Amino acid sequence: MKKKLDRADKALLDILQQNVDLPLGEIAARVNLSPTPCWRRIQRLQEEGFIRRKVALLDAEKLRVGVTVFVSIKAGRHSRDWFEGFRDAVSAMPEVVEFYRMSGDVDYLLRVVVPDIKAYDAVYQRLIACAELQDVSSSFAMEQVKYTTALPLDYI
Repeated sequence: MKKKLDRADKALLDILQQNVDLPLGEIAARVNLSPTPCWRRIQRLQEEGFIRRKVALLDAEKLRVGVTVFVSIKAGRHSRDWFEGFRDAVSAMPEVVEFYRMSGDVDYLLRVVVPDIKAYDAVYQRLIACAELQDVSSSFAMEQVKYTTALPLDYI
């Protein structure tokens, strides 16, 4: 049975979403706990799946993948076998950093990061070769107005 999250748990999650590299003593001070109980709470939050993993956020510009393309796809077929093949092929493309099955007029939405249009065309060619697709529409992001990996905590 998962324990209900209290104010300190939410504060810990908020702090860790902003900077997981803070020293434990500083995190504990910010939530008014001593280090050992703070560490135990963090461990519990991990064990209960609130913290799925800890990662480093990299700079896309420095890695030469500063062009973001949103790709809307209408499927050519709708079957489990088709989907599994498509899912596996798209999941294997490192340029595809997000992949969603959608409701509405579009069946799938991808977020692709590449250095330029030529590199995107190579991704596009691999994409259309991997499965029967009815329509592929690409939109290039002109400016990133907001980007965060921090999730809202007001709903728990």
